[in-house]
Amino acid sequence: MATASAEALEPPAPPAPPDLTAAAFFDVDNTMMMGASIFYFARGLAARKFFTSADLAGFVWQQVKFRLGGRENKEDIKTHRERALSFVAGRTVQELTDISEEIYDELMADKIWSGTRALAQMHLDAGQRVWLVTATPIELAAIISRRLGLTGALGTVAETKDGVYTGRLVGDLLHGRAKAHAVRALASREGLNLKRCTAYSDSQNDVPMLSVVGTAVAVNPDGGLRDVARARGWEIRDFRTGRKAAKIGVPSVLGVGAVAGAVAAGMAYRRR
Repeated sequence: MATASAEALEPPAPPAPPDLTAAAFFDVDNTMMMGASIFYFARGLAARKFFTSADLAGFVWQQVKFRLGGRENKEDIKTHRERALSFVAGRTVQELTDISEEIYDELMADKIWSGTRALAQMHLDAGQRVWLVTATPIELAAIISRRLGLTGALGTVAETKDGVYTGRLVGDLLHGRAKAHAVRALASREGLNLKRCTAYSDSQNDVPMLSVVGTAVAVNPDGGLRDVARARGWEIRDFRTGRKAAKIGVPSVLGVGAVAGAVAAGMAYRRR
């Protein structure tokens, strides 16, 4: 009769004790996920006939300008915000949440960078908490976080009343300096020591967030962030392939019309 080996009988290693004052913060687009989550979301909405291709043209053009220029224009962001709010106004949170679950499975699950996912798991294995920090709507960000087994997410919050979107934001887009403010607020609430925390991003726009923690890591960085990282001695991790890796956002916009429509959908939609 066969007997189990001693190795097979050894109990698994116990999990690391909770490290309550250290945590990690990850941007989503091009950091945790290949491409932009908002585009995949819009692509899913387009497939569900939430809008027409004509509604997408303006947003697509703004995305092209951003990807080629490397910086967002504040007025463009304001315009996108207003269009996005007109899109969600009157729709229920449950409807958008259910659709987001489906779209994640259909279009996002296989776009997660395995290298970045491994970095997040490293922090979890060390007993640290891990949050996503993104301009993506909080409902979608929370789904991505849950599917990856992370602690939670900070995202852009749209106001609701009785489970229905009002068409207004709670605060502003979680973007640029707003991410740094959100991370500081979370650290204060959770008792984190920011000097023991780590942040990961691909974008120069996230330098404020990267600067508030003790360890900053540039993941798949754009040209601006790569320069900042080199100047400040930050670690650089690049999981992309090809010489044009820094321009990965451009084909995301120009190469796939449906994807360009994706969350462009949510952004460029106008009620009729």
